[in-house]
Amino acid sequence: MTAETLDPSTLQDLGRASVQIVHDLKNQLNGLKLYATFLRKRMETSERPQDELEAMAKLIAGLDRTAENLTALVRYGRPIELRTQPGVLLGKILSGLQSKVAEGRQIQLDLEDDSIVGDFDFVALSDALKSITKGALKMCHNDDPLLIRQRRDNQCRATRVLVEWRNIETGDRDVFRSFAGSDGLRMALAAKVIEAHHGSVEQQDGALCVNLPIQERVN
Repeated sequence: MTAETLDPSTLQDLGRASVQIVHDLKNQLNGLKLYATFLRKRMETSERPQDELEAMAKLIAGLDRTAENLTALVRYGRPIELRTQPGVLLGKILSGLQSKVAEGRQIQLDLEDDSIVGDFDFVALSDALKSITKGALKMCHNDDPLLIRQRRDNQCRATRVLVEWRNIETGDRDVFRSFAGSDGLRMALAAKVIEAHHGSVEQQDGALCVNLPIQERVN
């Protein structure tokens, strides 16, 4: 069905129904993963051939990836609900990206000020910045490390902070709004979470940028 054949109200209803269907599919996949995990443990104790164990491991990994994609789609289709807390250290979130992103590439972190805090949802913002970092890692050129730079916004240093991902190659397509596959969906969801924090995202030539509101320094 194309947008031209449906009125906006019908499209909204269709979108809501689709999100619920995707949510149900995700739950079904999680159930299938439990059965597959049970079978894998049984196979490991019964000396099954290695190729069967590898096939089961690939099946479980595929179920995991599919469930993660469906989760991202459900989250994007629903309003973002944040559980913000004052005084959350942005540097702590950024410092944790290295351990959360397993891409085999070096990440270089450049924090101008590690005492910057904000009224953030730690989990939601961490997930958003992790998604952006994973996307940026796939855009790295040569063997240069991914540079993540955090600095105060020169135009309003007291109230805003900039986080930049550099040493990457950006194209003409805006990765935050392309919806190109599962990676594009995650980048769009990350942008939605940033915007729910009253921030903004932007793709520049050779950089991805996030702008966030901040509070006063930690004492």
